[in-house]
Formats: sequence, C-alpha cells, structure tokens
Amino acid sequence: MHLLRTNILLRTILICLLLLVLNGCWDRVEINDLAIVMGIGLDKTEEGDIELSVQIANPKAMAGSGSSGGQSSGNPIVVETVTGRTIFDARSKLQESLSRQLFEGHNRVIFISKALAEEGIQKHIDFFARFPSPRLRANIFIVDSKVIDILKVPSDFELNSSEVARELAKLKIGMNITTKDLLEQLANESSSIALPSITVEDKPVGTKGLRVNGSAIIKENKMVGEIDNALSRGVLWLRDEIKLSSVTLEPENTEGYISFKLLRSSTDLSPTIKNGKWKMVVNITTEDDVVENETNLDVLDPKITDKLEKQLEQKVTERIQKTLDYVQKEIGADVFGFGEAFYRKFPKQWNKEKDMWAEKFPELEVEINCKAYIRRPGRSNIPQGTQKEEGVKK
Repeated sequence: MHLLRTNILLRTILICLLLLVLNGCWDRVEINDLAIVMGIGLDKTEEGDIELSVQIANPKAMAGSGSSGGQSSGNPIVVETVTGRTIFDARSKLQESLSRQLFEGHNRVIFISKALAEEGIQKHIDFFARFPSPRLRANIFIVDSKVIDILKVPSDFELNSSEVARELAKLKIGMNITTKDLLEQLANESSSIALPSITVEDKPVGTKGLRVNGSAIIKENKMVGEIDNALSRGVLWLRDEIKLSSVTLEPENTEGYISFKLLRSSTDLSPTIKNGKWKMVVNITTEDDVVENETNLDVLDPKITDKLEKQLEQKVTERIQKTLDYVQKEIGADVFGFGEAFYRKFPKQWNKEKDMWAEKFPELEVEINCKAYIRRPGRSNIPQGTQKEEGVKK
C-alpha cells in the first residue's frame, strides 16, 4: 500500500511539472501582427551603403476580395526602402518604422542590382544563409535598373511582381537559381555562376511588365558579363537543364519553315585526360516534335525525317558552339560545371591542377556530339491543300 501511494504521488508530481512546461505557444506571433515580405531587393547607394527594398503584402487591399465576391481596393502590396551598412542593419531600421513584425518566411524572390553584383555578392548573400526566417527556395534575379522599380511593377495575372518573377523562373524560360543553389555554387571552387536577368518591359506603350532578359555571369564573386536569352539556353543545354526550346529550320531546296518543340533532352559530360591534355566531350540527345510545317515536305517519309534530324543536330550544335565561343573564350567563366566533372572523374589530377583552372578552362578543347530524333511529326504529313515534294537535299 505504501508503495502504491508513493507511485501515485510521483505520477502526480510529474504531471504537474509537465503542465508547467507545456503551457501553450508562449512565443507565437499572430498573423495580424506580421508584415509578410513577398519580395526583397538589394541595391547600393552612392556612398556605398546597402539599399534594402521590401515588397510587403497589404492586408487592407486583400481583405476586400472575400467570399462575397467584392473587389479589393488599393494596391495589394506596399514597397518600403531603407539604407544601412549591412542588410540586417537596414532591416533593423525598417522595423523601427513598421507597426508589424517583418516576416520573410513567405519571401518569393531576391532581386540584386547590377551595380551591386559588379562589386560582389557573396558577403550580402551570407545574411540569407544565417538569418532564420528567409527561405532558401527564393529565386535570385539580377536587374539592370533600380530594384525598387521591379518591386513596384503591377501585375495583371499574379498578386505582385515577385510572384510574376517566380512563375517565370518555374517555366524554365531562362536560368532557375534559388538562394540554396547560389550558396552551393559560391562554395564551389571550380565554377562560375550564371544568374537570370530580369527587366521591366514597357511594351505596349503605357503598360509595364517583367521579362527574362538573358543571364548575368558571376566570376570570382563579381559580375563580369552578360549573355542574351539565346546564349543562356546554350548554357542550359550544356548543364543538362534545358526544358523549353524551339528550333525553326529552313530546309534546303524548298520554300517555307519547319518548327520543332523540344520534347526531352539529356546531356552527358565526359571529361578525358590523355598525355596530359584535358578535353571535354559533350554528348547531347534531343527528342523533338514537329509543331508547324510550312513546306511541302512529307515529314512522315523516313528519308526526309532523317535529313531533317541531321539539320536539327547541326542547328543545336551551332547554338552550343556559339555559347562556348563567348562564355568560354571571351569571358572565361566555367558556368557549365566542366571543372566539377573533371573533379568527379579525375580527383587526383584535379587537386593538382585546380589552382590553374582559370587559365586552363578558356583553352580547354570541347567536342560536341549531338543526336536528334523527331518523335512526333504531327497529325498530318504535309499542310492541307499542298502537294508532296520528293525530299530535301543536304
């Protein structure tokens, strides 16, 4: 009996202690007390300080559109700007002027101005790796204007310009780089970085929107050049990240064009070292659909299909070679991951030569082997009302 009473007493004491510990969410913050950040912009001032711009959801404007079907009134976002010595210094100053607590947990994108990128980005990205609330899945963009202009662009289909930029990244129109990707690439000794560029477009006149505008090349932490959309897709081919691509051919000895849409593609990097000579062999396999045929060619004819596939291979090879000629030869930035491929296959040789990679990479021999297949020629062999031609000469 005495033992039973002792057990009951101990259990009672334990329950009381648990009640003291499990006293609810003592540190919770109500959503009504949060300033939810949707986009972040980083710029520099003439004095060299950081200019932090944030795009904050406007709860008053959003509250107007509810189940009753009423329309929201006012701008759905509020843009605030403040300067500081560091990002956190600027953020602290901004918090002093806001009645709600800043919360970056729903931040979609980080816009970095070209002027700031040219000075170096690594020390600024450090904040997003250490501070707990910003998400590492936020997309990174370089802008060639003031970042506040990007944050203030209205949107027809999305809630704000940050959401527009994020959706463009998801469509794989250009590079798709998150904060996590950027941090990993900055830690990689061998590679440079290609970050997507975005700009404000005012076409048609009187309207504003966002447009992916090629890529910015980051080498040794600083922006050293830019490439257009066509060259950016060449980078995506080499990195095995191409998702959207269209190729239009003008077959020889016939009138009109044939357009192809990329179905799927794979790229294999095969580094070799023979007699001290380093070489990269790029093997590309692409499968495409015929989506438009303006010619009289019968795309169901195996002989014609074979010749079109050869022309398609040549077109893709030319695009990739053009990218190599500029990014590898002119800029000397390994945004393709060639150094990483050599490291994985030849770790001993890489460790001996890695300090010389910046000099070795521009002179590296690159061989491109492209194989194209036309998988689906469409619902008809030739356009309706036209006569079939015999073939196309190479």
